[in-house]
Amino acid sequence: MDSKYDTLIYNVRIASMQHNGMPYGELPPTAVAIKEGHIVALLSCDEQLNDALQQTSTVIDGSRLIPCNENEQPTFPWLLPGFIDCHTHLVYGGNRAEEFEMRLQGASYVEIAERGGGIKGTVKKTRQADEQTLLNTAIKRAIRLCEEGVTTIEVKSGYGLDVDTEIRMLSVAKSLEKHLPVTIQTTYLGAHALPNEFNHDANAYIDFICRDALPQIASLGLADAVDVFCETIGFSLQQTERVFSCAKQYGLPVKAHVEQLSGSKGAVLAAKYGALSVDHIEYLADSDIPSLVKSETVAVLLPGAFYYLSEVQKPPVEALRAHNVPIAVATDFNPGSSPLASLLTALNMSCVLFKLTPEEALRGATEHAASALGLNDRGVVDIGNVADLTLWDIETPAELVYCINGHRPIAVFKDGKHV
Repeated sequence: MDSKYDTLIYNVRIASMQHNGMPYGELPPTAVAIKEGHIVALLSCDEQLNDALQQTSTVIDGSRLIPCNENEQPTFPWLLPGFIDCHTHLVYGGNRAEEFEMRLQGASYVEIAERGGGIKGTVKKTRQADEQTLLNTAIKRAIRLCEEGVTTIEVKSGYGLDVDTEIRMLSVAKSLEKHLPVTIQTTYLGAHALPNEFNHDANAYIDFICRDALPQIASLGLADAVDVFCETIGFSLQQTERVFSCAKQYGLPVKAHVEQLSGSKGAVLAAKYGALSVDHIEYLADSDIPSLVKSETVAVLLPGAFYYLSEVQKPPVEALRAHNVPIAVATDFNPGSSPLASLLTALNMSCVLFKLTPEEALRGATEHAASALGLNDRGVVDIGNVADLTLWDIETPAELVYCINGHRPIAVFKDGKHV
């Protein structure tokens, strides 16, 4: 006879991220029951739990995961949703450590670009890399995120800028699921920079994206969303809108790199197209925030890039709060402006640099990060959601944000399986 539950986790404190009036959505003493990869019950720790223990294949007693002396009271770990890194550029060739040294020795961005560096330098290395090489390096990077309890990662293309390499990048990203206990969401970012082949003709490149690249990528099912770098050094509002319109024709939601370096009104345009998220947003005007509310668009903060580029203009966190715009936090893991392989460090940065509270930061890597990817089945410990869960030996969830490189989960569950 089949068991009622596959797994039961009890003797834990739960930071559910539900909106129940408690900090971090803390639940009263509760056990989490899992069946076929989903949370199917949240059981009170009374006679109901005793019955459930008899009807479960695998029982996890959280108090046994933390060593204690014989005379000590057992410690209950905290259970949180699996973390979600909702903005990365994880697949690329080579690295830019040499440029880092050059910058510190006084070289300008233009000088580095003239020597073959910058985004176009990464494009060259990515085009030269075969699929296995890209996969091997992407696995190493993704492992670092997974070690911190990340169970869902968004991966963008954008370092190929041609059809073949963009397809190769997205294929490699998708294949990470075969090698690691992680869900991958892929985003086509063809409009990341202008490739040399188009000789400073951005409109012609946008024609290429809409006519050649995006239709092929959509037909192969390789992208879950489409992104554009809408910026003074990227693509104009008109060019961005053409890509968004094309994406909608293929039924793909849009995201946007906007307002990182200037107030271009890219966020307003993204909201017009119902964007899942607007990312960076350091120069987002307070007056543009109501458009995000109307479109239910998530604001994604990327403190790693802010730190790495020594920026000074901060995103309008207070105004976002005032309008109840959901705020997510991500690593922006990329070779040039945020080589940050730690979501927990990004959460700390979001508090120190942008003045988020620890609870806001943790919701930004769970509940709101899920919304930024259009995923309504994770990010919160609740019945019906995917059983992506982490257990931590901490006294309070704030510790995860407060301490840099101080914590790793003592257990991770991906789709209900202890990994």
